Amino acid sequence: MSKKKQTIFPKHLKTLEQMGENIKLARKRRKLTAVQVAERADIVRTTLYQIEKGNPSVAIGAYFNVLRVLGLQDDFLKLAADDELGRKLQDLELLK
Repeated sequence: MSKKKQTIFPKHLKTLEQMGENIKLARKRRKLTAVQVAERADIVRTTLYQIEKGNPSVAIGAYFNVLRVLGLQDDFLKLAADDELGRKLQDLELLK
């Protein structure tokens, strides 16, 4: 079975890059080295580097473990939590 590569548009890559930068800044604010975070997240240093660059090919579990090490694991619950478009579509359906 071949692995299908995900296509991410350039404007959306910027979002991932910003997320990676946010993770890097959170690590630095906590005065943790990349080696410390990688060890605690049970990933290799190069994977942490890819996360901090916003690489879309890194498994979401690795992103989660890094956030967990930084004490930011609850930020995962914010993903898609404010589904404004979905609520508007649902409201339109209710009006019918």
